[in-house]
Amino acid sequence: MIETIAVDPVFFASFAAALVFTGAIAGVLAGLLGVGGGIVIVPVLFLLFPFVGVESSVLMHLAVGTSLATIIPTSIISARSHHKLGGVDFELLKSWAPLIFIGVLFGSFVGAVVKGEVLTLIFAIVAIIVAVNMAFRKEGMTLADELPTGIIRHSLGLLVGSFSVVMGIGGGTLSVPILTVFNYPIRRAVGTASAIGLIIALPGAISFILSGLGNPDLPIGSVGYANFIGFTLIVPSTMLMAPIGAKIAHSINPARLRLAFSFFLLLTSLRMFYSLISAI
Repeated sequence: MIETIAVDPVFFASFAAALVFTGAIAGVLAGLLGVGGGIVIVPVLFLLFPFVGVESSVLMHLAVGTSLATIIPTSIISARSHHKLGGVDFELLKSWAPLIFIGVLFGSFVGAVVKGEVLTLIFAIVAIIVAVNMAFRKEGMTLADELPTGIIRHSLGLLVGSFSVVMGIGGGTLSVPILTVFNYPIRRAVGTASAIGLIIALPGAISFILSGLGNPDLPIGSVGYANFIGFTLIVPSTMLMAPIGAKIAHSINPARLRLAFSFFLLLTSLRMFYSLISAI
């Protein structure tokens, strides 16, 4: 990667600036929506990496792995910010964490063995389903008055963990709409999702790093399926902006927060579908 960029300093500066800006947007969204920033980082890396010589065979895996690595520090900062504002439900975390972790292990195995196109398709489909749900679900419309217990709650935890790690996201993309459909307050759902991000990102990033070791198509600066040039450019601005997003989340109207969430998901999913169609 470095060799490809070094021949054009202007392009290198533009590429670096794009990733720094991406980190800032991802940080705001991480704090605002509890999504860990991956919902922005994955498609941006998917778009930018080919310009610096990343092979298509490792493109989506590298985008997902790098995104998971960036979510680790972001989720810590975001969760701390929400905790200070009383927005993290630790009782829910205790009951969900083991199931989410098991889901992460399963999803990591799937992500390591399937082709990049499959990861892209999963990302696009899940993102657009969640976006439509958040945008068009009527205010106050719920499936139940509270989050169910027993096998249903366990199954939801497994779903959040497995699909999130395959998509390279922090869990909020799935856990926020799931919690709100069970009459969970949106701000508390967002705050709790920011903590869930760490449970997903840490083992997920390690798994993608280990599964990519020794791949000859990886660019310079990569350790397995995680590129630490991208990581270094994205993380500082992400960590800086996450607390700002958390403050906004506790002051903005919940309906507007839901619309913001769905808008970004819709844009992301459409962009990923376009990438798949263009490759045919």
